[in-house]
Amino acid sequence: MLQRSRTFGEELRRRRIEAGLTIVELAARVHYSKGQLSKVETGSKRPSPQLARLCDAALGADGALEALLPERSPRGGARPEGVHAGPGDAPLDRRRLLGVGAASVLALGAAAPVPGRTDDGGTTLLDVSRALFGHYRRLGQSVPPAALLPALEEQIRLLQHLAGGTGRRTAQGLVALSARYAEFAGWMAQEAGDERGALRWTDQAVELAAASGDRHLASYALVRRGLITYYRGEASETVAFAEGARSGALPPRIRGLAAQRRAQGHALAGAYDPCMRALDEARELLARAAAEEDGAPLLGTTHVPDPAAMTAGWCLLDLGRPAEAAEVLDRECRRLPAEALRTQARYGVRRALAHALAGNPEEACDVADRLLTTTDLVGSATIAVDLRRLGRTLSRYAHRPAYRAVAPRLTGALAAAGTPYAG
Repeated sequence: MLQRSRTFGEELRRRRIEAGLTIVELAARVHYSKGQLSKVETGSKRPSPQLARLCDAALGADGALEALLPERSPRGGARPEGVHAGPGDAPLDRRRLLGVGAASVLALGAAAPVPGRTDDGGTTLLDVSRALFGHYRRLGQSVPPAALLPALEEQIRLLQHLAGGTGRRTAQGLVALSARYAEFAGWMAQEAGDERGALRWTDQAVELAAASGDRHLASYALVRRGLITYYRGEASETVAFAEGARSGALPPRIRGLAAQRRAQGHALAGAYDPCMRALDEARELLARAAAEEDGAPLLGTTHVPDPAAMTAGWCLLDLGRPAEAAEVLDRECRRLPAEALRTQARYGVRRALAHALAGNPEEACDVADRLLTTTDLVGSATIAVDLRRLGRTLSRYAHRPAYRAVAPRLTGALAAAGTPYAG
C-alpha cells in the first residue's frame, strides 16, 4: 500500500518535532506568530514561499519544505516563438537590417562610405556613440523605464543607418553597439512590466549581435531570460537558462553573470551548497573579467562595486537567512554610488526586507523611508516584487510606531507599483 504524501503542514510539524523545537521556539526563529504557524501546521492557513524558505533554513531542510508548496502557474504568457524586433508586434525586417545596418559587415564593405569619413575617422564616431550609450544607461538609473524606451529605439535605428555609410570595421562596431542598446531596452521593458517586450528586445539584440559577428550575446540572452523566470518564481527554469551560458568558450564576464544567475535560481529552490558554489565561481570569473576589460560597454550592472558580494546578500534572503542577508546588504548598499538611484532602490528594498524578516522592523522602516521617494521616481516592476513582500512583512508589526510612520507612504508606493509578477 502506497504511503500518502505529507502536506506542507504535516512535514513542517514532523521536522519541527524532530529538531526538538516547540512551535513557540520555531515561531521565534522565523519571526512569525505562534498562531500563524499553528494554522499552517494544521492546514487551515496556506504557507507563503517566504515562510517556506524561512522554515527550510531554520530546520535545515534544504528546500524540502518549499518543494511541497503547490506549483504556481506561469505568469506573463508563453514565450514568443521565433525572433522579433522590439516592442511592436511585427518581426524584424531582416532585409532592412542587412541593408542599412549590417550589409557593410556581412558583405565586406559593400556600402559606400560617407564622403570625407575614413574608417579611422569613423572610429571617433564609434567612441562618441559608445559614450552616448553610457549616458543612456546612467539616465536609466533615474527615469521611469517607459519614458526611456522610445529614445533607445531611435538610437538603434540611427546606429544601423550610420553603419550603412561607413567602413567595415566601424560598421561592425556600430551594429554591435546597437545590439547592446537592444539588450538594455529589454531590461528597461522588464522594468516597465512588459515581459513580452523584454523577450522581443532581447531577441533583437541577439540578431544584431550575430550580424556584427558577435555570437556571445546569444548566450548572455539566456542569462537575461533567467532573470525573467527568477521573478516568476521558477527556480529550476532559472538555473537551466543560466546553465546554457556556462561554456568555457564564452568570455569570463558572461560566464560570471551566468554563475550569479544560477546562484539566484539555486537560492530560490533553497539549495544552499549549490548556491554558494555558484557564487564562488561568479566571484572568480568576474574578477578575471575586470582584469580583461577592453573599453567596450559592459554587460550587466555597472553600478555595483562587487556584484558577487551583493548577489550573495540577495541569495541569502531567498535561502531563508535574513539576518545574514541584512549584514551583507548593509555593507554593500553603502558602497553604491549616490547617482545610481535604480540600483539603490533595487538592493535597498531587499535590504529593508531582510531586516523586516530578521525581526528588526524599526531598521526596515528606516531603510524603506529613505527609499520610497526613489522607488516612486524610477518606476520598476521588479523592485515592486520585493516592495510588496516588504509591505506584507511589515504589516505584522502594525502596532509599532515606526511602521505607523512609514505606512501611508508605503501604501502609496505599493499602489503605484504595478507588476506582472506575484510577490
